[in-house]
Order: sequence, then C-alpha cells, then structure tokens
Amino acid sequence: MTKILLDKLVKKFGKVIAVNNITLEIKDGEFFTLLGPSGCGKTTTLRLVAGLEYPDQGRIYMDGQDVTDLPPKDRDVAMVFQNYALYPHMSVFDNIAFPLKIRKVPKQEIRRKVKEVAEMLQINELLDRKPRQLSGGQQQRVALARAIVREPKVFLLDEPLSNLDAKLRVYMRAELKALQKRLGVTTIYVTHDQVEAMTMADRIAVMNEGIVQQIGTPADIYHKPANTFVAGFIGSPPMNFIECSLLTEGDKAFLDAGAFRYELDKEWFNILQSKGTEFILGVRPEHIRVYLKEKPGTMPAEVYVVEPLGGETILNLMLGTQLIKVRYPGEINVSPKQKVYLEFIKEHVHIFESKSKLRAL
Repeated sequence: MTKILLDKLVKKFGKVIAVNNITLEIKDGEFFTLLGPSGCGKTTTLRLVAGLEYPDQGRIYMDGQDVTDLPPKDRDVAMVFQNYALYPHMSVFDNIAFPLKIRKVPKQEIRRKVKEVAEMLQINELLDRKPRQLSGGQQQRVALARAIVREPKVFLLDEPLSNLDAKLRVYMRAELKALQKRLGVTTIYVTHDQVEAMTMADRIAVMNEGIVQQIGTPADIYHKPANTFVAGFIGSPPMNFIECSLLTEGDKAFLDAGAFRYELDKEWFNILQSKGTEFILGVRPEHIRVYLKEKPGTMPAEVYVVEPLGGETILNLMLGTQLIKVRYPGEINVSPKQKVYLEFIKEHVHIFESKSKLRAL
C-alpha cells in the first residue's frame, strides 16, 4: 500500500506548460483518476510519476520518500499503456514473465506467479500464443497480467481501455475495478472518458490546460462542479448553460434569460446579489421535467429534434433562441415544432458567475 504526493509539479515542453503547478495527494490503495480532454496534461502527469519525464519544478513523494530523482526501475511502479506495448516475438507467457526474468527470479517461482496471475485474469489458455493471435481484450489482459505479476507498489494505467470496442470496454471497466479492489494496489488511471472515470474511480481530478480544475468523488464532481468546465465535461449529454441577469421586481427576485425568468427564493438571492448581476444557469438534461400541458411554474419550449434511444429519449428543444437537451426517461410521443413545457428541478439547478465561470451556488 502506497501513498503518493505530487507537490507543485510543473512540466514544460518549449513554451507549452503541460503540467501547471499541480498538487495532488493519492491515498493508500486508492483508485485515482486523472480526467480531461486530449492535451490537458494528464498523461504527462502520469509519466512524471513513472519517472519517464522529469519535472521542471516540484517534487514527487511515495510513502514520504522523495522519488523525484529516482529512475523508473527504482520506483516500483508498473505502467500499462494505451497500445499495451507487448513484445510481438514473445509468447504470452514470456511477455508476462519478462519483468520477473529481468529481476532474476528463479524459474520455478516465475512459472508459479505467471500461472497464478493468468488464472486470475482468465488467460491461462492463451499462454502459448503470440500477441498477434489475440483480440484487443485479450492483449489488454496480458498487459495487465505483466503489470500485476511484478507486485508493484503502484499501478499507472494510461487509457488502457480506449482501443477496445464499446461492449468489451463496459465489461472490462467492471473487471478492472474489481481487480484493483482485490489487489488493493494504489492506482492512477488516465482517461478522457468521463463514464470510465465516474464508474471506476474513488476520486477524480478533472484537468484542463495543465491545471487541476477540481478534485473529488464522482458524486462531488457530478453534483457540485466547481466551474463551468467541470460541469460541462461531466455528464452525457452535457449540462445546459443559459446566460442570465439578476433582477428584482417588488419583493420577488429572478434570473432573467430573456425567453424565461427563473424565480429565486430569498436565500439564493442574498447569495447571488453579493456576487454581481450576470450569471450562467446550468441544468443537466436529466434534471428537466417535460410536460405536454402547461403547469404552474413551467416554461414553454418547442421540439426541434427527437432522438429515441429505447430506454430513454433525448429531446432537443428550443427555449427561446437557445437549444437545450433533455433526457426523458422512456418514450415520449412528440414531434418537431410541437410545444412542450419545462420545469427545472430546483435541487439540481447550478448557478455560475458569468465572468469567472466559478460556481456561485
């Protein structure tokens, strides 16, 4: 079990700051995910932990020991790459055994360990094959087996599921999470897929342009996004954002979006008025109720496109001049140009400051 601390890490490539003053603490046995779009610095951060890159500033600690200057071989980490990096001329057995042979582990012990990990990952019948004879999912298991057989202190996984087809990816998500919990090894997992991050991680660090935007549990990130980037990156379809102005009429307060007004209670108004007048109202597609008839407090909208998915329906609706998306549970019989009425579920409404994009409440 290993605790990892990244302390004010900076990594530059020329004028590009790939990792910008990152500080992270990863707990013993934790499944920690670095999540963000391509080019956000997540793989560079992983390579810094592995020792494959050297930071321009900052230090890396494992269980309190400064490992910043240690070469990769002395850090006791195992990395699984996106392309699996299997040796094509070696059998599956030899690929898995390779890190043990380098350490001059006795042959009998190698055989025992390889057999044990192959059974764990259900690839014992593949040990005599070459990588080219394996499917993507099988190759991925071999790469994992090679990492596990070393019994490292830390697993570093760089988008290991991205080359798999959609069905196998869903299956392997659950398998990988169960395996990590069984082994109890501290794991840093890099992905751009927010579904992977949400379903697998104990905690997530959302990154953009080399900066950590928010760290939290999947529930924290989903329910309390720190800014509009995090709010828009997590969720599918992404959160709807609507520009609004704060206004009062008599003893009532509203967020005025032009096409509609969203009434605020006194508590919300008191918080918002101290933060300015321009805001962004955010609401996830699954947190909008749709009615075919007008009800008190609803807003009229017009159906633009209907996307039936069987178990649910994605509705693209025009709310004034703005296109918004709604996830409707099950099927709904509506057609383009039809008028419907919307209700935002209050406990799931998010409000961000328009200028800073930071969460207001």
